Amino acid sequence: MSQKKTAYLNQVTALKDLSSKELQEVSNQTHMVEYKREHIFYMPDDPGEVLFILKKGRVQLYRISPDGRKLIFTILHPGAIFGHMALVGQHLYQTYAQALDDCTICVWNREQVEAVFVEKPQIAFRFLEAVGNRLTQVEERLAEVTFQPIPTRLAALLLRLDQNGGGSGKLNGYTHQYLADMLGTYRETTTQVLNQFKTQSLIRIGRKTIEILDVDGLEKIATSTE
Repeated sequence: MSQKKTAYLNQVTALKDLSSKELQEVSNQTHMVEYKREHIFYMPDDPGEVLFILKKGRVQLYRISPDGRKLIFTILHPGAIFGHMALVGQHLYQTYAQALDDCTICVWNREQVEAVFVEKPQIAFRFLEAVGNRLTQVEERLAEVTFQPIPTRLAALLLRLDQNGGGSGKLNGYTHQYLADMLGTYRETTTQVLNQFKTQSLIRIGRKTIEILDVDGLEKIATSTE
């Protein structure tokens, strides 16, 4: 188990400047933990005591608006680090982090992470890069919600999900509610726009499946400024 964990950590971008010995020390400091689907790792204002490195499964980061709507900022895949925002700021988490699948996580203690930052400034720099990228994603999502109409955002989302899934044109496992959460809107609104896309022969809708029929048509909507 220890060798497998070390081999996995060696693939994490933020840790690639560590020597084999240092990587083994990090491996000894982390604990591999299994979590079930829908497990909540932390909520806003929870103290940031640990860092999470995702080995298997997917994790969503989101917030809840004052009127109860869920806004998903990003979906994390294996190799992603989360919980690090609280390690470089006010020591409190600002979002919800929840497992979308059964997950395997490397959990790293806060004090040990900070010690590595002191000894290896280049590792701290890589973590700051990750923080910057995450903040950029949040800003982009907020700008979309604030300034772009639902059809534009939904078309862009479908294309992005397809690209992340390998570009097959088939999206599996996405309910209308889940898409609405990613858009920060209501399920009824999302369903209405999906049906519009269906009527325009842009997509085909099945049970928890969406097939993209007209990529160019969706791209035209996604880049529309109206």
